[in-house]
Amino acid sequence: MAHPDDPRSLLTPAMRGVLDRIARAGHPPLHTLPPAEAKAAYEAGAGVLEIPRQPLDRVDDLRIPARDGHALPARLYAPASARPLPVLLFFHGGGFTVGSVDSHEALCRHLAHLANCAVLSVDYRLAPEAKFPTAVHDAWDSLAWLRGQAEALGLDGARIAVGGDSAGGTLAAVTAIAARDAGWPLALQCLFYPGCAGHQDTATHQTFAHGFLLEEPHISYFFGHYLRSEADRDDWRFAPLDGVDENGHVRELDDVAPAWIGLAECDPLTDEGVMYADRLRHAGVAVDLEIYAGVVHGFINFGRAIPEAMTAHNHAARALRQAFGDD
Repeated sequence: MAHPDDPRSLLTPAMRGVLDRIARAGHPPLHTLPPAEAKAAYEAGAGVLEIPRQPLDRVDDLRIPARDGHALPARLYAPASARPLPVLLFFHGGGFTVGSVDSHEALCRHLAHLANCAVLSVDYRLAPEAKFPTAVHDAWDSLAWLRGQAEALGLDGARIAVGGDSAGGTLAAVTAIAARDAGWPLALQCLFYPGCAGHQDTATHQTFAHGFLLEEPHISYFFGHYLRSEADRDDWRFAPLDGVDENGHVRELDDVAPAWIGLAECDPLTDEGVMYADRLRHAGVAVDLEIYAGVVHGFINFGRAIPEAMTAHNHAARALRQAFGDD
């Protein structure tokens, strides 16, 4: 897509105001901090612009066993229901390095309320302690566990969707491909501005490299902690758009779950999100693509300040209801 000489002119007044306030606050950028401090700083700021937490009938803290015996913390959110609810398995964003179930609680609660479904949010392991592909394995192990435990949890194991934002969107997209391979049907992949490409060389990565919240130094910082080597950039489990398998083949996308994809216009990841939607469509997969004008990466967590966040929540929830057969 073409961009003006001054990309900031694309921003909505509300989005520009948020970015200006963040700049005036003068907090050190995450990429300048050691990982432990970056994690703490992200958590401290996560709820500042978020909507109030939606009251729900059920909020359960759970533990999911990973393949190596590690117990993954998870939280199940669900509205009241007289029947087993469908469930969205959700992976939070944060560049595989920051973020948590807590940082995305308001979003998950709101989606559960709007979509009248359960949401199971997973604290997959983060870098640098857990390098690629540990998060991928944790995401897959979470789906396998959910399929086996759905009935015991009072959930409808025949209606499972996967979703996430940013790095969590990457994990959801990769999990959807793996589920196709395993013959495990999914109702939907619900992806908020997912990372899809192995190399950050698209036009939007250049246009929005600085001054739009997710900056190029952040991306390099996150991936530098997460990836074992540059070779991991070309692994499809990191780059579902253009990564390859062990035989050097780009993964085909035929028969993966239908997708709802919500992108931010002023985001380095926009082009690769559009290209991933195009690849899915070319493979015959049903795709609903929304691009929210004038907002930046992360906007869905700014619901008190950015109206487009509420619009995106409602669009995603509508897609979930339709995929679950409840709309």
